[in-house]
Amino acid sequence: MNAYDLLKPVLFRLPPETAHGLTHKLLEVTQGTPVAASLRSRYAVDSSRLSVNAFGLEFSNPVGVAAGFDKNAEIPRALASLGFGHVEIGGVTAERQPGNPRPRLFRLTEDEALINRMGFNNEGADIVGERLDREPLPDVPVGVNIGKSKTTPLSDAAADYRYTYERVAEAGDYFVINVSSPNTPGLRDLQNREALEEILGTLSDAGAEPLLVKLSPDLPEPAVEEALAVVDECGLDGVIATNTTTSRPDSLQSPNRAERGGLSGRPIRNLATERVRFVAERTDVPVIGVGGVTDAESAYEKIRAGASIVQLYTGLVYEGPTVARDINEGVLELLERDGFETVEQAVGADL
Repeated sequence: MNAYDLLKPVLFRLPPETAHGLTHKLLEVTQGTPVAASLRSRYAVDSSRLSVNAFGLEFSNPVGVAAGFDKNAEIPRALASLGFGHVEIGGVTAERQPGNPRPRLFRLTEDEALINRMGFNNEGADIVGERLDREPLPDVPVGVNIGKSKTTPLSDAAADYRYTYERVAEAGDYFVINVSSPNTPGLRDLQNREALEEILGTLSDAGAEPLLVKLSPDLPEPAVEEALAVVDECGLDGVIATNTTTSRPDSLQSPNRAERGGLSGRPIRNLATERVRFVAERTDVPVIGVGGVTDAESAYEKIRAGASIVQLYTGLVYEGPTVARDINEGVLELLERDGFETVEQAVGADL
């Protein structure tokens, strides 16, 4: 039993957003202290076999933190000290946003899942951009997830995304256009071809690279294919598959399963893996696999399905700070079992 096993019951008695804020503060106070170095020595798995090169960046291991955990770029160094190979901050919007009314984050403990309807709550591009420029950054790639401001009309979305990009451009190592969150009205409409072309073209003209797009698992397959055609035509560098889902598997046991919002965690593992496979079969750009990553097996299956790297959020909530170490150690064992020298050799092995 580790320390998180003792702390978890206490945290889970608190409202989810309160527990997240407390965890956030605890991690924040470690940054720049000897504690952070101690955490890294305990949780980082240093092996060249785990190294991955994707969209021109070098990742020391394939396990990263998904957007949403550190919305305002306050703890990227602390998260990196837990052994993650990259950290994606955000979603950041041009305007400061309070998000949706609370409660807006719900545990489905019986299902090891979360439902959120946060609504892109964040401090806004000006403040987040200043923080990124002012504070030291971790020695792992930092991605910036960019969303549309709630009050911005869909017709002005491209300019809204560009404003945010220009304020985070200097610090980000890669940039993600989020057009797939279910919690901003109309946002998913931006996954259609015409809207995507305008947004991606505007950001490409602004110099955004590497530039990725994050897609919904709820898009019909023909719509995914159309979005991927835009990815290829616009010369994008990667695709993230997937965001949270508004669907509700019949297997859900928690009373909170009826809450509105995006479902994440163990119940969407298979859905997300199949979407990774679908995307990887239809594009040559690297894919980041997200959804239901909680252990080495769930990460490795996404890698074999075509993901160059993977991300998690809900897995960190349920598994605690050892999760990156546990996954990376397990992936090394799985590589050995299957006769692969490196993670890169395993990418797409099941395609």
